[in-house]
Amino acid sequence: MPELLLADPLIGLSAIGDLARGLELGHAGRTCFIGCRLARALGGSDEIVRDVFFASLLQHIGCVAHAHDTAVLDAGRTIEANMAVDRTDFSRPTDIVRTLLAELSQGGNLLARMRLLFPAARMGKIALRTSCEIAEMTARHMGLDAGVQDALRNISEWYNGKGGFLGRKRDEIPLASRIVLASFTVSVFDRIGGPQAAVEAARTRAGKILDPSVSDAFIRNGTEILDELASIDLLHELSDAEPDPKVIIDEDSLDEVAVAFGEAVDLKTPFTQGSAGSAFDIAGRAAVALGFDQKVVAETRRAAALRDIGKASLPNAIVEKAGPLTEIDQEQVRLHAYQTERVLGRSRALAAEARSAGLHHERANGSGYHRGLSGSAIAAPARVIAAVDCFVAMTQPRPYRAAMSVDEACAQLRDDRGLDHDAVDAVIAAAHGADRPPRRRTHAALTERQIEVLRLVAHGLTNRQIAEQLVVSSRTAERHVQDIYQRIGASSRAAAALFAVENDLL
Repeated sequence: MPELLLADPLIGLSAIGDLARGLELGHAGRTCFIGCRLARALGGSDEIVRDVFFASLLQHIGCVAHAHDTAVLDAGRTIEANMAVDRTDFSRPTDIVRTLLAELSQGGNLLARMRLLFPAARMGKIALRTSCEIAEMTARHMGLDAGVQDALRNISEWYNGKGGFLGRKRDEIPLASRIVLASFTVSVFDRIGGPQAAVEAARTRAGKILDPSVSDAFIRNGTEILDELASIDLLHELSDAEPDPKVIIDEDSLDEVAVAFGEAVDLKTPFTQGSAGSAFDIAGRAAVALGFDQKVVAETRRAAALRDIGKASLPNAIVEKAGPLTEIDQEQVRLHAYQTERVLGRSRALAAEARSAGLHHERANGSGYHRGLSGSAIAAPARVIAAVDCFVAMTQPRPYRAAMSVDEACAQLRDDRGLDHDAVDAVIAAAHGADRPPRRRTHAALTERQIEVLRLVAHGLTNRQIAEQLVVSSRTAERHVQDIYQRIGASSRAAAALFAVENDLL
């Protein structure tokens, strides 16, 4: 593989966060460009600019992960809720009522909105904590340095110390975090109302949510920055903003990037956790068995890990629905393969994976989606990934059915006339093969009991449900959970789940 910048796949895959927030693809890239320019305007070092560059791209990868935990409040309308959050000035109570609570109450009157105030504040803390922790863990998974990780952990802290979840303020917050938060804010309002709206957002939030020095830098330079942004091919020129020496990755590191992003999207629901790693492993071994050359094997397993990243665009009301999907629901589901292809197609390094992953719901008899291809029109890697996707899904629980055993899933694969028979045989053989070795063995000195509790937390059980299952008191269950969080360095369910996935504890 020729020399590859880490920025290439990250710029493309950052669009996952855009999907989760209902933004146009490339919004994370816009934030990155604005942030790097502001860092330079503030006299930031190359190290600060580098932290801003990578933190901007990873800022919202964790937004997918809190969708399940906050669905109680937003009724599974996760995308709409995120869009309202982005428009809301949380330093102004009237704007919270007028913008966020209006969305959550779906246009309800003032009383209906006020009833949601305290639940929204509580769920907001969960969402912020989850989003920041998952972004930080994803950066660590990919080997990005401590500066990027620290910037992501603090990315939602307010300058005046009255927001976020860590309670930090002013210079306690890394400069990179302050720059990225301001850059995202002004980018949102530029898209809503143009440069003047962006400048006004920077001005009204200065000294409260935003660092006034960063706001002032945008007020002075924002129009020029936005004009430059509008004049370039951002997708292909953004990597120039990364300071030298740029981060170079090899084939193994690209695999890690693919699995890391796939696993982050898997956190959207408790029942899909670990899908990316399983699909990566099974697809790779099936591709070898079918005689694919080494390059195609690598592309097939990465595409399998990334096949469902388009689900970031789906409301949890659909993906967690226990009953039949409506026709409108089905149309949205069909789009997830298209969205996967769009996101992956933004990276030159993942162009082949984009084609294969985008076809993973096509069927040999023409009954699949989103293109309705059939037979030889479906490339061999895509046929493998289709079979892998079916197998992984069948062996996981869903709201409308229990998980199947491996043997039951294999029997159904053999009976599915839409799947390629050779691909099915290779996937079944791979599924019965030796388990892959754990990628990590950092179990943080957890006892067997704590690992058992960690699994229940990862699967979405509350402390009360854990207590009932283990026949202990709620207080004992809570102590177990808090001790586990402390040992593994997490403080949200999704972060605990990702730790369990990364350590093969599920």
